[in-house]
Amino acid sequence: MLSNNIKYYLRPFGFIPLKDLYSQKSKVIEVRGNHYSNVELIKKEKTKISRISFMVEDFYKFADKNKYLQKCLNSLKNKIVLNNQIFKKKKTLIFSILNITPDSFSDGGENLNFKNNSIKAEEMIKSGADFIDIGGESTRPGASKVKPNDEILRVLPTIQCLNHKKINLSLDTRNSTTMELGILAGVKIINDVSALKNDKKSIDIIRKYNTPIILMHMPGTPKTMMKKTNYFDVVLDVYDFLEERIKFCESNGVDKKNIIIDPGVGFGKNLDDNIKLLKQLSIFHTLGCPIMLGISRKRFISSISKDSQPKDRLGGTISTTIHAMMQGIQIHRVHDVKEARQAIDVFQKLNEK
Repeated sequence: MLSNNIKYYLRPFGFIPLKDLYSQKSKVIEVRGNHYSNVELIKKEKTKISRISFMVEDFYKFADKNKYLQKCLNSLKNKIVLNNQIFKKKKTLIFSILNITPDSFSDGGENLNFKNNSIKAEEMIKSGADFIDIGGESTRPGASKVKPNDEILRVLPTIQCLNHKKINLSLDTRNSTTMELGILAGVKIINDVSALKNDKKSIDIIRKYNTPIILMHMPGTPKTMMKKTNYFDVVLDVYDFLEERIKFCESNGVDKKNIIIDPGVGFGKNLDDNIKLLKQLSIFHTLGCPIMLGISRKRFISSISKDSQPKDRLGGTISTTIHAMMQGIQIHRVHDVKEARQAIDVFQKLNEK
């Protein structure tokens, strides 16, 4: 922020595969292991937005004496190391979705038996998942809030069972009581779709246990979010929201190395909003946190391909995942683990020198 009325954003683009890097004559910028030939400078001044695209070398010259732009560049280029040991071993992670709910949009009612969940989770790990992301409350559009006690009764037996098997777990919840009991039962990461806004006590739990937190953008609640899709600029609005939530966490004693961000594709966003976000994902790297993306079987895919059933959206999920990897996204939350891992591994192999 240069003044109260002007703000700049940087977005790297022009992905270059490693195998083509040495034939690239112009300067490039490395961001999260990917290389890019261009940088877009976005300027927001009150209600006016302007955009200028640069070759990387030209942008370095342009930003040479601007301390704010230099800071943005450093955020792009800095390597990110999360406190969690799992993240230090791999470049790209898969979080496999295990919804223990009767009404989730894709798999509601399928995972209500914790013994079956144990078998299913082990299969997910064998297929290539790094974490099992357990949720006991549906966050589909229009979903009603679940009482914390009911949520706890749904998720805790499965958490205890999987922790006993030494499976890495994250917990999708926006309730502080569920967070604390989950952490005590072995959960390593909290995934909060409300970015710690739903429950004022949540920040205390995250700080107390020094637990990594995923902050996602969502306007309102699952029940109301689709009524709040009027953005000034969806990409910049989501950026500003996540920036504010990161600052909130840091000001309340949370180490930035414990923060992951998620732009919340499909949460309070229409088709055009989702497409804009997906096209400009690399802008979020200047926030200096790893980025999670949850696009698996989302409705925007069927809006494009006309496939009505969530389980028919695998092709769109995979293509969007690869598109996101070209923009440096490190964490992918998916239903179809085997297919996602295969796509990621093949993409990374083809991108080698």
